[in-house]
Amino acid sequence: MSTVAQILKSKPVNQPVRTLPPDATVREAIELMAEQRIGALLVAEGERIVGIFTERDYARKIEVRGRASATTRLAEVMTPDVLHVSPATTTQECMALMTDKRLRHLPVLDAGQVVGMVSIGDLVKEIISEQQFMIAQLESYIHS
Repeated sequence: MSTVAQILKSKPVNQPVRTLPPDATVREAIELMAEQRIGALLVAEGERIVGIFTERDYARKIEVRGRASATTRLAEVMTPDVLHVSPATTTQECMALMTDKRLRHLPVLDAGQVVGMVSIGDLVKEIISEQQFMIAQLESYIHS
């Protein structure tokens, strides 16, 4: 069973977790997310995480409610209670947490420091890879 640390190792090294301060506008966040091709970013005051802003937050709290992206601050619409995992967390544990809490992104913290972010897509890719490896091993065993 693989861990979050293994998933992070397979990601590009130059892909840091993007953050913005709570007083940044939603427009700034959406532009950054589009530019970086990411679905979520952390809202931070210095080194302290105070929230997370996702595409889902935009759809449900801005677009549907008719708010203006250019004037709405992240602090007004971010999700303040940020669940996170550690590098030692298994893919299965992440999937269970994401399914139970209906999350698509989980920050990864190690000793209180952000070391990465995993998405549901990252987990699905890893689980499929594990299953393909297991199938190949079983087929090899059967044909031996």
